[in-house]
Amino acid sequence: MKTFWKVFIVSFIFFFIAIFLGSYSYLKSNENRLRSNISDGESKIEKKYNIEEQTANIKTYSSLSEAFKKSNRLNVILLGMDDARTDTIIFATFDPISKQVNAISIPRDTYVHRKGYNRGEQRKINAIYGDHGVEGVKKAVSYILGGVPIHHYIIMDYEGVENIINSIGGVEVMVPFHMKYKDPTANPPLNIDIKEGKQVLNGKKSLEFLRYRKGNNNGSGYIDGDLGRIRSQQQFLQSFIHKTLSYRLPVIIKKGFDYIKTDIKLWEGINYSRKVIDMKSDDFIFMTLPGKAELKKYDGKILSYYIFNSKEIKKLLEDIYNVRKTSVENP
Repeated sequence: MKTFWKVFIVSFIFFFIAIFLGSYSYLKSNENRLRSNISDGESKIEKKYNIEEQTANIKTYSSLSEAFKKSNRLNVILLGMDDARTDTIIFATFDPISKQVNAISIPRDTYVHRKGYNRGEQRKINAIYGDHGVEGVKKAVSYILGGVPIHHYIIMDYEGVENIINSIGGVEVMVPFHMKYKDPTANPPLNIDIKEGKQVLNGKKSLEFLRYRKGNNNGSGYIDGDLGRIRSQQQFLQSFIHKTLSYRLPVIIKKGFDYIKTDIKLWEGINYSRKVIDMKSDDFIFMTLPGKAELKKYDGKILSYYIFNSKEIKKLLEDIYNVRKTSVENP
């Protein structure tokens, strides 16, 4: 297995927790020095997302297209890389009014028709980054999710996973089965051996837990492949959120800042921070892209794809965006 790491979990927390809440603490302790810079930043971000026009009640919309144009939601894609491929993709959307985060895991084998790219592996979403970079991935994710706007991206180095997790004393998870796998050719080499059961994993073991997909023996590993791995990652993330909310979050920023690549500006993070002060672990909701796994034949090879369900995705996004159709509208 050449999977480099599964880092969307730490990237996600770093963005929505460490930057937001940590930057808020930083803002409070350095208010005078930052006042002039933040003032300029506020006018930009408030104009872009209409933050000052928010009301105390959650807004409703008559269609997704209207919601995408008028909603104050902040949408981010979080990428974990395997060389030139996106091994992990998550679409995360934050509502500054309800202070709720919805995160949709997108399987790396999700089928995307790409004109001019006819080889089987080229039709998987994880191949897009190598050809078109992060902008290409943003377009693909937006297409799959019915045209939803994507405002920012985050990519994180695997070393940041270990450093951040060690800085909070590890994360407790329920390991679903004995995870055992060796691959001396991987970079870095893999020698995973994690016993089944509830336990606290340090940074190194957490990284191995997130990297694990299958064992060396046929039939070992997650019965349902990437979907099972996604569930384990989401379990890890929920536990990580619960623990990080009780920590001094600037420590997490210090540990993880050097390992993150993002287009989020510091003044943006500081301004966003004011909207998430009272967030709790229950405010994070995780789900997987609606669809099903299918086998298709390309160039004489049988390949596994994840075929997304556009109708179910639309229903999911309508629920997230609080779309309420009238009785005279067609579904």
